[in-house]
Amino acid sequence: MNRYLALAAFAACPVLLSAPAAAEVEAQSGMGFAVKHQAQVEASPDDVWAVLAAPNRWWDERHSFTGDGDNFFLDMQAGGCFCERIREQRGGKLENSGSVQHMQVVYVEPPKVLRMTGALGPLQSEGVSGTLTIGLKPSEGGTLITFKYVVGGFMRYPVAEIAPAVDGVIGQQLSGLARLVDAAADAPATGAAQKTVPGDK
Repeated sequence: MNRYLALAAFAACPVLLSAPAAAEVEAQSGMGFAVKHQAQVEASPDDVWAVLAAPNRWWDERHSFTGDGDNFFLDMQAGGCFCERIREQRGGKLENSGSVQHMQVVYVEPPKVLRMTGALGPLQSEGVSGTLTIGLKPSEGGTLITFKYVVGGFMRYPVAEIAPAVDGVIGQQLSGLARLVDAAADAPATGAAQKTVPGDK
């Protein structure tokens, strides 16, 4: 099993080609930081929400414990889990052998706001808390998607180094979501649409 990406890998990960329209480390201090990313897509909030429910299709698998995006799933209700299955081949069959909670859902208002709490990546081993708020706002020709991730608490990483690294990773996830939404919007209406059932592909 691959270990979750550490700070060096976070910082080294390339930015996806379809970068968010706006990105920034909004604030930082010795005890935490806040980052914000936005992207415009040509789809309705309802359509974006449907894709959002399936992180196995858009969350970058390089930021996983198993290295396999098929293992991600998200239960879109308060108390629900953004989790990852740990699966192994046993006797020719792929069986569950563990799991990881990346974040927990704390607020859901379809198709407007999804809020989750959790320390992502190498921050999971630190004494910090993190809150990711995903907002969907109707705008001319589609939807404006906003990702805000706020982290605070004690960590052994220098904030000046971890903040821009995490900023880049959050931007990658929004880029992945936006690219998938735009691809679905561009697909022929007669084509068979992919299902967006959380945890399935």
